[in-house]
Amino acid sequence: MGSSDSHMVETNSHLEMGSLAGKSTLDIEDLRLVSPQPIVGKTSSLEIAPPRSFFSPGTEDFGCRSIPSCIFRSTKIALFSNKLNLLIPCGPLAILVDKLTNHHGWVFFLSLLGIIPLAERLGWATEQLAFYTGPTVGGLLNATFGNATELIISMHALKSGMIRVVQQSLLGSILSNMLLVLGCALLGGGIVHCKREQVFNKSSAAMNSGLLLMAVMGLLFPAVLHFTHTELHFGKSELVLSRFSSCVMLVAYGAYIIFQLTSQKNLYNPVNEEGTQTEGGSADNEEPDIPKWESIMWLFILTSLISVLSEYLVNAIEGASVALNIPVAFISVILLPIVGNAAEHAGAVMFAVKDKLDISLGVAIGSSTQIAMFGIPFSVVVGWIMGRPMDLNFQLFETATLIMTVLVVALMLQDGTSNYFKGLMLLLCYLIVAASFFVHIDPESVQDRPSIPP
Repeated sequence: MGSSDSHMVETNSHLEMGSLAGKSTLDIEDLRLVSPQPIVGKTSSLEIAPPRSFFSPGTEDFGCRSIPSCIFRSTKIALFSNKLNLLIPCGPLAILVDKLTNHHGWVFFLSLLGIIPLAERLGWATEQLAFYTGPTVGGLLNATFGNATELIISMHALKSGMIRVVQQSLLGSILSNMLLVLGCALLGGGIVHCKREQVFNKSSAAMNSGLLLMAVMGLLFPAVLHFTHTELHFGKSELVLSRFSSCVMLVAYGAYIIFQLTSQKNLYNPVNEEGTQTEGGSADNEEPDIPKWESIMWLFILTSLISVLSEYLVNAIEGASVALNIPVAFISVILLPIVGNAAEHAGAVMFAVKDKLDISLGVAIGSSTQIAMFGIPFSVVVGWIMGRPMDLNFQLFETATLIMTVLVVALMLQDGTSNYFKGLMLLLCYLIVAASFFVHIDPESVQDRPSIPP
């Protein structure tokens, strides 16, 4: 009995050791299978990763040992990492030409070139800040600061009494975003992914289209009231209606922002081919170039520089129109928005090429929605405070252009798919709009008459 019992114990111990060995082997294999980043991958990623790495929460160490070295590194990244920044000296040159000469055409042209890299860098700083805020807030920040250039130019023009320039530049920003920026994004993405149709979130596109149609309603009724001569109090009812409608539109836009932040947190998540949103956002492991506090600092610096340069740009518009023999309407609707939308243009095309069409639509259509539902009503309210008769009567020609643009884009996006042909059609529509404003001139009764410097 003793020998048999010892034999059974020995056998059981061997079985238990074997099962433990098998279990440990399986556990190791399971760990290898489910490990998101194997040790080999981590080693290779460290070797490939750039010197600046994403810092852990609570620290902002990007390799700086002192404040001067941090400032030098941040300035180098912000001002010398993009070839477009070669145009930055055009800004100081424009100020110098304005002080020494009366060539308004050159001042306008140089100011225009000087604002382009500043607008692009403003978009870059916004993207850096968006790394720390999440996709939804980041999308809103991109739309907000992407339109900062147009809003700054509009405020300077409003201060100078150039109401038509304000109206036409804001209108041109909507047209540029919806036709030029979105058209280039759909065309570029469609060419790169020509073997299949790209898809995007139809619900967010439909919501933005609805807000744009509401903005069209706000702009349409004051114009109809004016041209049908049905005002209750001639010369006053149109302005009162514009201010009331602007307040309503601002409330609607505020509700839209709250809705996005609370109920649409996954708005900027990509959509797969089955039409459902994927979790987790971008899988490119992109990292910020600068810490959060430096992003905020550059936002203030670049906004201030754009504000200074915009004042010279606005003051030279009338003189440039005469010197270059170009209608003010073409300058305001076509040239100014192209400069202001430089950041959106590059970003939207880049995201579409990477098959992130939802972000491209969020940039292009989101920026148009923000200008229509916030930028234009905000300008009316600011004009009300300044004592300027800024209203929502954009005149019949401009209002008809906006209506047709919103309808064309809404029809293009209604099925939730995209291809290069849709992008080409939007670009061709923008060419028609540009040609129309090149031969369009305001009637004498609504033209701005600011004082032109001698």
